Amino acid sequence: MAVLHVNERQREGHINAEIYGHFSEHLGRCIYEGLYVGENSDIPNVNGMRKDVVDALKEMKIPMLRWPGGCFADEYHWKDGIGPKETRKKMINTHWGGVVEDNSFGTHEFFELCGQLGCKTYINGNVGSGTVQEMSEWVEYMTFDGVSPMADLRRKNGHEKPWKVDYFGVGNENWGCGGNMTPEYYANLYRRYQTYIRHYDHAAPIRKVCGGPNVADYFWTEGVLKTCFAPPQPEWAHGFMDELSLHYYVHPNGWDNKGSATQFDEEEWYRTMAKAIYMEELIERHGAIMDQYDPDKKIGLSVDEWGCWFDVEPGTNPGFLYQQNTMRDALVAGVTLNIFNKHCDRVKMACIAQMVNVLQSVILTEGPKMILTPTYHVFHMYKEHQDAELLHSYMEGNKTVGTKEDQVPFLSESVSVDADGVVHVTVSNLSVSEDSPVEVAFAELKPSSVKASILTGEMRAHNTFEEPDNVKETEFAGCEIAGDRIRFNLPACSVVSLRVS
Repeated sequence: MAVLHVNERQREGHINAEIYGHFSEHLGRCIYEGLYVGENSDIPNVNGMRKDVVDALKEMKIPMLRWPGGCFADEYHWKDGIGPKETRKKMINTHWGGVVEDNSFGTHEFFELCGQLGCKTYINGNVGSGTVQEMSEWVEYMTFDGVSPMADLRRKNGHEKPWKVDYFGVGNENWGCGGNMTPEYYANLYRRYQTYIRHYDHAAPIRKVCGGPNVADYFWTEGVLKTCFAPPQPEWAHGFMDELSLHYYVHPNGWDNKGSATQFDEEEWYRTMAKAIYMEELIERHGAIMDQYDPDKKIGLSVDEWGCWFDVEPGTNPGFLYQQNTMRDALVAGVTLNIFNKHCDRVKMACIAQMVNVLQSVILTEGPKMILTPTYHVFHMYKEHQDAELLHSYMEGNKTVGTKEDQVPFLSESVSVDADGVVHVTVSNLSVSEDSPVEVAFAELKPSSVKASILTGEMRAHNTFEEPDNVKETEFAGCEIAGDRIRFNLPACSVVSLRVS
């Protein structure tokens, strides 16, 4: 039996709600058809935003949304997406599918969507093909409440009061699609551009996100931080940044042969799990470099693109990155979110890619139809970790499982306590074939009640528009309280969430 030891007296950090953030890019059917259908659509909408999708995301307790990219951000010119829609410029989306982008979803629409969702906002600016002036004016347009050309333009376009920008990314993947820059060159641009992201409302400053590494590019992390922390800079500036981004996607068979989202064997399953667990090494090693410059951990590591990236579904546009979502994706989500929770002292924000109809989506749509993916249910089960306090926990007797090449821990876990004193336990069973008896042991707590839910199914199980409830969160009645312990049997290929009081 595996024993999960929980010391509820030892709190190890605050789990920012933004760790459970999401990402929406002008890519495929994420924005158009997925989130935005227009005010005149027959699909029920509120000011153009799909009502079914918005309602589902609110139920999932989405804390933050990143937009407009991604690679699209470094070719996006925000003034093309404001004003009367009939006069907005059309362009070709050269990154994603070569389709026409009509800019009918722009700044005003993004804030309308976030207002309906009740979530924080993360804007990604254009460094690759944009200017300092363009970025500065966008911030002024969005956040300035006084008299100025951009604030007046916002009012002319129908929005009197400024919006709240919570995070602003200065470029995206500038080591690649955002300009193919060297770390020192980007870092010097970053120092310059971020200067003009003004805090017009000092009571609600914008958190600035510096473009960080791709996967294990520790050379990039070192080069950017060394340049950003070099003088001249005020002592309080912390390298002029609040967050440093990290991007990592799980490709079980490598970049050139990503494999099918639904057709895979056990060997590929365990290879996928091993690559998901690699996230922990990336956080620790990039974090160790950050510690040299920021030992007090004032700068957050922002994993603002993560998730599974498989081959597109047969017959779909290769540039739209539309893929199905199985129990394998659900376990990757469970493992990754547990890792983020455990490293909440450094990981302050993250965004799964992407929210609807692209890569590891939580929602898929087809015309008026909508389905929730297994990944959606994991985010729903984990939502109580948001803004909770991480508790010290470890698993005793956690054996390994897998193939000769890819051995992974049998179980993955994290534990938190919320403001009301309720303890939340999430455990994933990474085995495709073996159940695991689990015992949760507390230091002092004598549990009086436990409510639990579970997501489980065959490893390839997924939802379709014909069968939308093949995989869904259900009540888990298998928990037994015995003194200071809770016992249950965790089925193979499953994620469970316990609410203990």
